Amino acid sequence: MFDLSIFAPDGIAAWTVAALLLLSFAASALTAMFSLGGGLAMLAGLGLVFPPAVVIPFHGCIQLGSNFGRAIIQRPHIQWHLVVWLGLGSAAGALAGGSVAVSLPEALFSAVIGLFILYSAWVPQPRVTGHGPLANFVAGAVIGALSMFIGAAGPLIANFLRKLDDRRKLIATQATVLVLSNSAKVAAFTLFGFAFGRYVPLILAMVATGFAGTLVGSHMLDRIPEEKFRIGFRLALTVMALEMLRAAIFG
Repeated sequence: MFDLSIFAPDGIAAWTVAALLLLSFAASALTAMFSLGGGLAMLAGLGLVFPPAVVIPFHGCIQLGSNFGRAIIQRPHIQWHLVVWLGLGSAAGALAGGSVAVSLPEALFSAVIGLFILYSAWVPQPRVTGHGPLANFVAGAVIGALSMFIGAAGPLIANFLRKLDDRRKLIATQATVLVLSNSAKVAAFTLFGFAFGRYVPLILAMVATGFAGTLVGSHMLDRIPEEKFRIGFRLALTVMALEMLRAAIFG
């Protein structure tokens, strides 16, 4: 039997590695099918395993690999006129927000992530759209800066791209913007001193299973009715978010 412990950072059990690999597969498949949900599920799952200060940079690496795979698979549908300015703004915002994010207390970091997950799962999202390069750049910068604190920028970008009338265009464009945003996020955390080295084997393994999930999810796109899984998915996210809030409050 293959020993999964070779991918594990110190203190992480082999069964936890297996659960994270499965989570990466499922989260990527979910995002490939519905454009939303995978990043939040990954964020919530990582929050149950790693300290809050590790969750956001680790999540950025995993999502970089996942979104890159999704962008490659769905590249014919990318709307490049949106990607350029949203992506540049998102990268600038991520670099600007990094210096603040790394200084937050761990309990506050955990609480912010948990509250964001609850908000995204249950509160109706306002429609936010813009027109022209400047509006797209500003929106990208705000989203990129917020992603340094909340981790999952996917719902914010998808909300901005609601004006696209085709789900495939939305998913492909969102993935490409997130590649730029997550690249900047990883660069920012590296610049401000986060040591990724001990997590590299697990990150690479999760990116691989995430790519497999993207292939499966892309194949199943439009075949599964969205409404059938929404309630259960929200409940699962809620349980994980409440656990993060409990840990932030009670240690």
